[in-house]
Amino acid sequence: MAKLVLDLHDIFNKGDQIEKALRDVIQEAVDKRIDLVEIIPGKGSGQLKKKVLRFLDQKEVKALYHRVDKDSKNFGRLFVHFRFEQSQHKDKRRKR
Repeated sequence: MAKLVLDLHDIFNKGDQIEKALRDVIQEAVDKRIDLVEIIPGKGSGQLKKKVLRFLDQKEVKALYHRVDKDSKNFGRLFVHFRFEQSQHKDKRRKR
């Protein structure tokens, strides 16, 4: 299973960069049909994790992924799961 990792430690206090990084990693997962994105907001006060969850809860973003899991063993980590239909992939290949 392919996975992307986004560690937000370096940009935790740069709101515009955080949103761009989140958009970019979600789009990359969709474009490359990657099953899992691991987002690491870190532990801290929990504010960055809340910001990430609010971002993921936006209607247009939510439409792109299957579900979000919080890591039960690590408070500072989230998993975004994607589900791609095999039939869609085959249909796209035929249309080319």
